Amino acid sequence: MLIILSKKFMRFIATIFFIIVIVVALQNGRWLIRIVYPMHYRDLIESHAQEYNVDPYLVAAIIRNESKFNPNAISRREARGLMQIAPITGQWASERLAIENYHEEMLYDPDLNIKIGCWYLDILHKEFDDSLELIVAAYNAGNGNVTKWLQNPQYSKDGKTLDEIPFGETRIYLKKVLRDYKIYQWVYRK
Repeated sequence: MLIILSKKFMRFIATIFFIIVIVVALQNGRWLIRIVYPMHYRDLIESHAQEYNVDPYLVAAIIRNESKFNPNAISRREARGLMQIAPITGQWASERLAIENYHEEMLYDPDLNIKIGCWYLDILHKEFDDSLELIVAAYNAGNGNVTKWLQNPQYSKDGKTLDEIPFGETRIYLKKVLRDYKIYQWVYRK
């Protein structure tokens, strides 16, 4: 009888040990993933995301894909900063947000860049009825292009979702941002 109890006890201890190992591995796994998926500027991201009712993990996924968190990034199309704000978008935002003495070099400022990016994402949320795929596609290709695609039966059968995206860059961008968005949610959500 004593031997049977000790075997059961040993199985119980082994099970508890296994559960502890799994929990620690998952926590360390998240720690390791945070190296590949950092969330630099987290305070700014969370502050502006809250201000404009945007998911901060979506903002982080966009920044990761747009600039790899490099505040001095510039694209071949002259988009600047963390969220790669185009000069025309920066000018428009400066007028709408009453940014005094605005000039394009200000787009390298992480605080202003994230603010404008979140403001623009909020506009896209409203324009595309919170459709995540359309919002992300529009962030990359422009809202005018996405609107045209939705009106073209070659790209959208129902006028509400995209069945096909004609820009290869936008197709790839959409997949990457949505993947990274899920990872950021998993890794950083409390």
